[in-house]
Amino acid sequence: MLKLATLVYIKRPGQTLMLHRIKRAGDMHQGKWNGLGGKFEPGESPEACAIREVQEESGLTIYRPELRGILTFPNFRAGEDWYAFVFVARTFSGALIDSSEGVLQWIDDADLLKLPLWEGDRIFLPWLEQDRFFSGRFVYENGQLCRHEVIFYPLEKDAQPSPPQPPSLHALPNSDDDHCWLCGGAVVQQHCKIICTICGFRRDCSDP
Repeated sequence: MLKLATLVYIKRPGQTLMLHRIKRAGDMHQGKWNGLGGKFEPGESPEACAIREVQEESGLTIYRPELRGILTFPNFRAGEDWYAFVFVARTFSGALIDSSEGVLQWIDDADLLKLPLWEGDRIFLPWLEQDRFFSGRFVYENGQLCRHEVIFYPLEKDAQPSPPQPPSLHALPNSDDDHCWLCGGAVVQQHCKIICTICGFRRDCSDP
């Protein structure tokens, strides 16, 4: 069975927000530290899934998440092949909540690889800061990493630059309803839906 998910690493200078998965019985990640994210809802884009999952798990609203790579986990759980779209988010607003998924904590980047992580995480986490896109495949058996492989794709040298980022992590427009959370573009409101005129991202008014 094919499973699609997002994995989001929220970063501020020198630190990364991590989730210690110790709250839910039967959690496949029990005891591990992970980024945030989760499974797609029907019809959802990877970016919309990343924004929604981060809100639900942390209370934070992320803006313009950066897709850094795709990870493939064949038969990660019996009969399930997982594909994860991996994002980095550097611009956000809001306050952390008491997450039902686990314990949220800002971790110094120097200590990140010292945490109880999945073995493959120690391999791909450094890729997040590299100037190239990755497609990685990690094969686990009985919870142990057996092998992995990766293809790196250099970023196009003549690619158009991304829209300018806000001047600081929390320097955001006065109202969350007057811009797109994904690309920062102009929005219109239609029947309690806010729709970006640039990228088409849709959300409910005054969400969350």
